[in-house]
Amino acid sequence: QVQLVESGGGLVQPGGSLRLSCTAAGSIFSIAYLGWYRQAPGKQRELVAAIPSGGSTNYADSVKGRFTISRDNAKNTVYLQMNSLKPEDTAVYYCNAHLSERLGDLRDYWGQGTQVTVSS
Repeated sequence: QVQLVESGGGLVQPGGSLRLSCTAAGSIFSIAYLGWYRQAPGKQRELVAAIPSGGSTNYADSVKGRFTISRDNAKNTVYLQMNSLKPEDTAVYYCNAHLSERLGDLRDYWGQGTQVTVSS
């Protein structure tokens, strides 16, 4: 069974940086899409950044120029480099993947979430 394992969250001061990682573990045939979402208290979950297979990256306006999403296909891993962090970036960050364990069986998976807190 496939699992998405996240790491890299924590507490950081405004202006600081963090790097989140998410690895898809298990028997994987292909990964079509990888993305990062976040959910702050009292707010809906929102897309932060996405990197489709073979496509261009996509960012929320609020993080453009500060965050960078990348993927290592050999490791089935997606990264989110977060620079110039602001208090409003505080949220639980979730990894999302659209992947197949076998041909023609595309499914949606979510990580467990990792807390990012930006505070002085």
